[in-house]
Amino acid sequence: MMKIYITFILIPFLTLSQIDTIYFTSANPFSLKDIITDLESQEKQEVYGILRLPNELLNEKSPLIIALAGSEGWAEHHYEYLKMYREIGIATFEICSFKSRGILSTVGTQIDVTTAMMILDSYRAFETLSHHPNINSKKIGITGWSLGGGVTFFSAWNPLKNAINSNVNFAAHLALYPPCIVTPENLNFSNSPMHILIGKLDNWTPAQACVDLLKLINKENINLTVYPEAHHSFDRNTEPIVKENGYILKDCRFKMKENGAVVMNFLKIPMSSPFLQKIGLAGCAKRGPIYGGNPRIKIEAMYFAKEFMKQHLLN
Repeated sequence: MMKIYITFILIPFLTLSQIDTIYFTSANPFSLKDIITDLESQEKQEVYGILRLPNELLNEKSPLIIALAGSEGWAEHHYEYLKMYREIGIATFEICSFKSRGILSTVGTQIDVTTAMMILDSYRAFETLSHHPNINSKKIGITGWSLGGGVTFFSAWNPLKNAINSNVNFAAHLALYPPCIVTPENLNFSNSPMHILIGKLDNWTPAQACVDLLKLINKENINLTVYPEAHHSFDRNTEPIVKENGYILKDCRFKMKENGAVVMNFLKIPMSSPFLQKIGLAGCAKRGPIYGGNPRIKIEAMYFAKEFMKQHLLN
């Protein structure tokens, strides 16, 4: 009897899989000050994210968008953007900062998973994925919504960049309705292309705060689109409603020292712990912001997002 031998060629799994869970080591700094002044002593944290390669790999190495959700975690409208990016040839990596820490939502508290933790997560994800065989390390962008939008914006703040890894250079930053209520004393931001999309009617993360902040920074690479008739989360697939336990931040403005310490408006002491942050917000924030979608503006925002990432990651 003739025997037939079949030889299998072993190819590394990562080069074949269109979807993969990637783990990396981050940490749990409560504040940006913890990163800038005391990063090495922060509690370590294993974090994971989901890497999805484009529908078709146009080249051996694909551009990548690192993405971060808002305070309620990952939602349907977030995935619509990521699907759109993959359809034009860009890989996506959704960081699971909440689930990695056993948290479902931070609405109304913002203490269990903080902006500082998520910024550090995004840098550590960049460092890990820049070595992936299918990722172009020179074309890694970042995007996020609400809390994730704040992460996207402040990941470009150079004092943080220098404290974490000065060699990490995001090729583009697209922040959707981020909180801009903190103004750094040091206005030294990245030279990478940056853009904010936000609604004029947003009382959760007010647009005027972003307008004021960008005027102070005054850099040609940082731009803003304010959509009229748009509330917070204008790209959701549900109509606007009141989020009873969320914060209305339209009357809140805070200063941030060069070391990353955010200080209260009245006591002028750093909000360096959950308790102190609660006191600081009590002086300006109310409950019950409005959030929800506007279908026309969602179309405009998604089109802008696609063209922005095409311009800066595919060219």
